[in-house]
Amino acid sequence: MKTNDCVIRREKPEDYDAVENLVRESFWNVYRPGCSEHYVLHVLRNDPAFIKELDFVMEKDGEIIGQNMFMRTVINSDSGTDVPVLTMGPICITPALKRRGYGKKLLDYSLSEAAKLGFGAVLFEGNIAFYGKSGFDYAGRFGIRYHDLPEGADSSFFLCKELVPGYLGGVTGVYQTPQGYYVSDADVEEFDKAFPFKEKLKLPGQIF
Repeated sequence: MKTNDCVIRREKPEDYDAVENLVRESFWNVYRPGCSEHYVLHVLRNDPAFIKELDFVMEKDGEIIGQNMFMRTVINSDSGTDVPVLTMGPICITPALKRRGYGKKLLDYSLSEAAKLGFGAVLFEGNIAFYGKSGFDYAGRFGIRYHDLPEGADSSFFLCKELVPGYLGGVTGVYQTPQGYYVSDADVEEFDKAFPFKEKLKLPGQIF
């Protein structure tokens, strides 16, 4: 897809190093000192739940400036069945081009492609102020609970968007994060040695 001054296409193996470096630059010191998202992406590409058809990069002037990807997962419904859904990310835009609309273009395109493939809903951890502009709402309003979250705890980070209207109608239950997202700090540290040195900083607003 070409839109204005950028192109959105599927990621190729020859993109992997550039994309992992992009993810590292985008997430470094944001949620924790350093980051793990570049290693998470590296691991997820080989996970059975990874969807190659929904693995996207955004290019501007021949340079990769953004990426997004999706994973299959389920809601363990209160009725005893598993409801297939998607989760998403890491998703990012290069820091120099944030807040210029590129992220929303990439997000909206990738969600439309997921809908074309027949997937019913996406559940994701994110900021409603941004993702709400693309149709996400609080997952609790759909009757979906975040796994391992104590009752009454703040779940405003847990978002949902139906790709098929009514797909989650009548469904209540617990969302399961794919196991591939859980990586060890030791493995992250080892993987990060292949990248240029960056200082880890403890900053206000970090959550880990």
